[in-house]
Amino acid sequence: MLQIVPTLDTGGAERTTIDIAKALKAQGWSALVASRGGRLAYELKENGGELIRMDAASKDLRTIFANVARFAQLIRERNIALIHARSRAPAWSALFAARRMRIPFVTTYHGIYQAKNPFKRWYNSVMARGDAVIANSQWTADHIRSSYPRRVKRLVVIPRGIDLAAFNPETVAQERIAKLRVDWHVRPDERVILLPGRLSRWKGQLVLLGALDILQRNDRLPDHVRVVIAGDAQGREFYVRELNDAIARSDLHGVAQVAGHIEDMAAAYCAADIIVSASTDPEAFGRVPPEAAAMGRPVIATDHGGARETVLPGQSGLLVIPGNRTALADAISDLLARPREDLAQMGARGRAHIARNYTVERMCEQTLAVYRQLLAVKP
Repeated sequence: MLQIVPTLDTGGAERTTIDIAKALKAQGWSALVASRGGRLAYELKENGGELIRMDAASKDLRTIFANVARFAQLIRERNIALIHARSRAPAWSALFAARRMRIPFVTTYHGIYQAKNPFKRWYNSVMARGDAVIANSQWTADHIRSSYPRRVKRLVVIPRGIDLAAFNPETVAQERIAKLRVDWHVRPDERVILLPGRLSRWKGQLVLLGALDILQRNDRLPDHVRVVIAGDAQGREFYVRELNDAIARSDLHGVAQVAGHIEDMAAAYCAADIIVSASTDPEAFGRVPPEAAAMGRPVIATDHGGARETVLPGQSGLLVIPGNRTALADAISDLLARPREDLAQMGARGRAHIARNYTVERMCEQTLAVYRQLLAVKP
């Protein structure tokens, strides 16, 4: 089996690629991944996958056409039975190669692709051209149906799976939690609000800072609260400066800080009391709300996209109007005012919801079932 993902750095598509590679290997398949590589390449290898290094991220037409031949050669030389694309540019190469070599072609919608003109709509349509098209949430499936009602042959909803062994609060050592709190300069008596995710404007970091400004100006921000905005800037140093400028303007030094990329996300969730996902654009699935819920933490998320399925409003967390600083401020104030026991109960309900519906085992089983049906191979 050949999966294609542009890079192996961080994100839902990359993590899903590794999970499926591990499941394929366990079932006796050779699990190949075509990608530029990245920080998660070692993890792919540890889980039995094989990295085929190539430029699977370029949108240059010459590279896309060159990759058609490269994929066709791989299919022939490595006896590849099925090709699974997780991004648009390499999906075009994979589509032509799969049709040439007469093997099944699968796509997964990991995000929602905007189409501002007819050409972009046609370019995006490759993700709807698979023999099977996998949507990572019901919300994503609805988007696909409305965008390409006649294009999709077979649409399957397979939500992103959370590894409940890795994301288990009972297995996270206190030393891991303490290290992060020291790195964040958090005192033992402080409560932590964490917004994790790559540092990009649409992830809503500025909305969170705006909400904190509202709380502080109205004397609604309790003492002993520390807010951590953590994520990889991915070269957006200008945005990091903008975030730090916003902290300075609102006199939030000592309250809010911008941290870097977190390797130990399970410990990061445990080191926090409340998790925020403030994306201003809808996320097709969104890893933060279900991962945080799996770690037994209450979640505040924006009321759109996949969060509507992974967050139980009033039970495991709160949903707020996207981009609305006042609504987010009210939600933060609400949770901070609740007893710790109430927050713990919200976290427990959240983990139970994820365990019922969003496990990595379930995702892998359903994905491999799609592969088998396309290949007519019995388990």
